[in-house]
Amino acid sequence: MENKKCFCDTGLLFENCCGLYLQNNQKAPTALALMRSRYSAYAIHDADYLLATTSISERKYYSKSDILKWATANTWQKLEILSCTENTVEFKAYFLDEKSIPQIHYEFSTFKFENDALFYLDGKFQ
Repeated sequence: MENKKCFCDTGLLFENCCGLYLQNNQKAPTALALMRSRYSAYAIHDADYLLATTSISERKYYSKSDILKWATANTWQKLEILSCTENTVEFKAYFLDEKSIPQIHYEFSTFKFENDALFYLDGKFQ
């Protein structure tokens, strides 16, 4: 993915943005960085990263196969950040579904610091 713009719409190269977390095993320093990297993980179908960055207490509710099914069924187009705090991110993810129909996924995500890292805890959807 060298010399490609990051999927999360920062304008940075993937390798200098979400690639730091997805490929170089660095920990995302903020909830916003973690959310952006998780969006990029959906775009490149990295279910392992999505599970690894989900709070340990919540992982039982997710499966790699379900994550991959949703990630690969959609074409991820754009990420729009609406607001963020130290442990929340409100965003819209724009995508084309399996029938190429434009969709918008709205979420208010909560993140939790545990074991020296931030993790996705849960989200409220519309």
